[in-house]
Amino acid sequence: MLPEETFGTFVSLLFAVSALILIMFLPALLELKKPKDAGPKSISENASNSAEMFFLQSIEREEKHILDSEILKRIGEIIGFLPNLES
Repeated sequence: MLPEETFGTFVSLLFAVSALILIMFLPALLELKKPKDAGPKSISENASNSAEMFFLQSIEREEKHILDSEILKRIGEIIGFLPNLES
């Protein structure tokens, strides 16, 4: 009587594990079959155009960095002045 119960438990456990694996991987399988995303964008054919855009973006970043450092210096001057008000 014990081997029959063990076999039934084994079969039901095997079925439950396989169903769990199928449920876990079903969204991935469906996404592989019909992807919702078109994938990565194509790279610009004109490489010089891309280089110019990169150069312009780097100049904009440098200008922003200079402006940020000037603002921080001005804020530092203002904060440095505040302790003098107490005396």
